[in-house]
Amino acid sequence: MSHFTRIRTKMAEKEYILNALDDLGYPYQDGGKVGGWRGNTVQAEFKVTSNRPGYDIGFVKTADNYEMVADWSMIGDPKFMERLTQRYAYHTTRAKLASQGFTLVTEENQQDGRIHLLVRRVV
Repeated sequence: MSHFTRIRTKMAEKEYILNALDDLGYPYQDGGKVGGWRGNTVQAEFKVTSNRPGYDIGFVKTADNYEMVADWSMIGDPKFMERLTQRYAYHTTRAKLASQGFTLVTEENQQDGRIHLLVRRVV
């Protein structure tokens, strides 16, 4: 019996997921099998090792986005997805703004976790 759960995300860009993982200090590797309960595995495009040896978090590309796959009952970090999603949004936002000609003026990290960006575009 497998305990793997797939979680659909709105994360579509691998580059920004990897940037977010770097920010959070999670090492990752391309390809490989994600480990789970009783040695069960599932193939992933890339994976992160969790706090629990042998239990990984995998990322699988679907038609539009990535799914995270893991034996979530065994992963020791309940805030992983929340922090990853925030850092992914940060990198996506910065890239989108830069592509529209905006430059970062200041960045302020609030105690409650919010991030305020002040950007400027010279016309």
